[in-house]
Amino acid sequence: MPGEKFLKQTNGGLVETIATQVGGAPNADKIPALDANGRLDVTMMPSGIGANTNTVTASEALAAGDLVNVYNLAGNARVRKADATSPGKEANGFVIAAVANGATATVYSEGTNGQVSGLTPGQQFLSTTPGLATNVAPSASGNVLQRVGTAFSATSLNFESGIPITLA
Repeated sequence: MPGEKFLKQTNGGLVETIATQVGGAPNADKIPALDANGRLDVTMMPSGIGANTNTVTASEALAAGDLVNVYNLAGNARVRKADATSPGKEANGFVIAAVANGATATVYSEGTNGQVSGLTPGQQFLSTTPGLATNVAPSASGNVLQRVGTAFSATSLNFESGIPITLA
């Protein structure tokens, strides 16, 4: 959706100009426009303001909203679905867009995951179903108990990575 148009004085004349919705050097000195959600794009924010993200290569296909685990593969960071059935697969973040195996994933290490569904409002734990959260804490021997945040609705998880505990 393009930004609103306005008139700009240039060399003694008027030129119709469109406000920009993305930041970066090519758009320096331009008037910003809000996006379809009524917000400024994160590219218009100064460094340190905005989502805390990292880009990591996916070692399996990921669905939008999956809780993910970042791990070391031959000296390189990789990302896979987090899973409470195995120690070492704790949730380090989440993705908001689907990612193919071998593609680059944008991993959010905190914030609101609005790509989830079926949550029960309240405290959430890493599920034994890979990539998901649940309001029922895992309890089987060998499972990983990890609080992953709070659901404010069926479709909104405020992700906060808790300390993983392997159950005896």
